[in-house]
Amino acid sequence: MKSKILSSNSILSLIGNTPLIRLNKMTKSFPGNYYAKWEASNPGHSNKDRIALFIIEEAERKGMLHKDSVIIETTSGNTGFSLAMVSLIKGYKCILAVSSKSSTDKIDMLRVMGAKVFVCPANVKPDDPRSYYQVAKRLHKETANSIYINQYFNKLNSQAHYETTGPEIWEQSNAEITHLVACSGTGGTISGCGRFLKEKNPNIKIIGVDAFGSVLKKFHETQELDVNEIYPYRIEGLGKNIIPSSTDFAVIDYFEKVSDEESAHTARKISLKEGIFAGYTSGAALQAVIQLQQTGVFNENSNVVIIFPDHGSRYMSKIYSDKWMRDQGFFDSSHIQDSKKVEYIQ
Repeated sequence: MKSKILSSNSILSLIGNTPLIRLNKMTKSFPGNYYAKWEASNPGHSNKDRIALFIIEEAERKGMLHKDSVIIETTSGNTGFSLAMVSLIKGYKCILAVSSKSSTDKIDMLRVMGAKVFVCPANVKPDDPRSYYQVAKRLHKETANSIYINQYFNKLNSQAHYETTGPEIWEQSNAEITHLVACSGTGGTISGCGRFLKEKNPNIKIIGVDAFGSVLKKFHETQELDVNEIYPYRIEGLGKNIIPSSTDFAVIDYFEKVSDEESAHTARKISLKEGIFAGYTSGAALQAVIQLQQTGVFNENSNVVIIFPDHGSRYMSKIYSDKWMRDQGFFDSSHIQDSKKVEYIQ
């Protein structure tokens, strides 16, 4: 007898259709309306679920994947988790080259999802054989029946968001969105969403968020890669020391740079004030909005959608750790440390 139980066929069917949540406290004094596109409600807790499923299913459609295929990728953590999850469900093996800048939480999650993980030094040049770019390429060459996702240079990265995230934002905002604010790493999210939204209304402003220590903002303004812009920074999944071809700079109107410290504190404030357990890049995205509103970018008619890419649980050993925050020099007398809220009964 056919069951009448209502269920999803697998966890993969829950990818997408993430909610738009009005921000009520963090932006209370700002002109206009502000909404978070809460990508942590994806089953893999990040927007990278979208590209993992889209790219793998496109490879299946083209006959590139078989029973014993191996998925290989370069990742700061979130894409890797999503690829590991999709691979697990579909029966593929997964090998990931991860930056040492990734939190231990992310690295442990990859292992738990069955992936083989190679942790590579973060602060080396992209062409260094130890970089996670080069390690992934080497593993692809050495591994039979493997495909390299190559999200930084894969047009399907932005296409996934053009076909899913962009239309969702347009429909959820009732076509009233005036600004999209999104962090740019591979550039897939902002490029895909930006292209779709610009096609619907070319007056929508697409604002990218970049990190100090990254080359993206200056490249957007000058079309030159300035290596003098590059220095180590702590935010994961934001900014780059290369120029990803998956980024469509033509659809981005402006880049705003944010600091490690302010982004970390803003993420913590989002959790405490909005009840949204926000990741590091979510803090960076809202920090950019805070900075921009001080310059008069938004007005009473603005409807600003901010993409919150992932979940705060990925950063328990980093921005949500008082010890890590102290070690980075991110605490001073103006910041309340959460550890003071805990009492141990002897």
